[in-house]
Amino acid sequence: MFVYSIRATTIKFFGVICVALAALITLIAFVPTYVADSAQTGAEQSQEISYDKVKSAQDAEKFLSQFGWEVDAAQTKAEQVTMPSEFDKVFTGYNELQKRQGLDLSKYRGKNVTRYTFVVTNYQGYEGTVLGNVLVYRNRVIGGDICSADVTGFVVGFEGN
Repeated sequence: MFVYSIRATTIKFFGVICVALAALITLIAFVPTYVADSAQTGAEQSQEISYDKVKSAQDAEKFLSQFGWEVDAAQTKAEQVTMPSEFDKVFTGYNELQKRQGLDLSKYRGKNVTRYTFVVTNYQGYEGTVLGNVLVYRNRVIGGDICSADVTGFVVGFEGN
C-alpha cells in the first residue's frame, strides 16, 4: 500500500508553476508571428534582387536596373576575362567591396568569367563618365561595381555606397 500526502504549500507551488507555464506558452504563441513577419520582409527584399539567370547583356542590364541604374544599351561591352589565381593588394581590396555586397570572388580564382560593362546614365553627383560592371559566371552574377571611367575617380557597389 502506498500513501501520499499533499500539503497546502505543495499545492501553491504547483499552482505557481502552472501559471508560469501558461504565461510562457502564451508568449511563445505570439513570438513566432513576430519572427515570421520579419523573416517574410527579409525574404521579400531578397526576392527583389535576383543574381541568377544572367545569360546576356540584356539580362545584365536588367540586373543593374534592380538597383535603380539606367544604362545606355548602345554602349554595352561584353568580354571574357580570367580571374587571377592569386589576388594582389588591389584585387584583394576589390574583393572586400564585393564582400560588403554579399558576394565573394575568391571562389572564382583562375576561372573565366564574362564582364558586362555599361555606361550608367543616371549617376548623381559626378560629371564624368560612370560605368557599371557586372561579372557573371555560369549565368550567375558573382561581382561587379559602379565606377568612374577616370583613374582617380571612385568605385562603389551596386547600391551606390
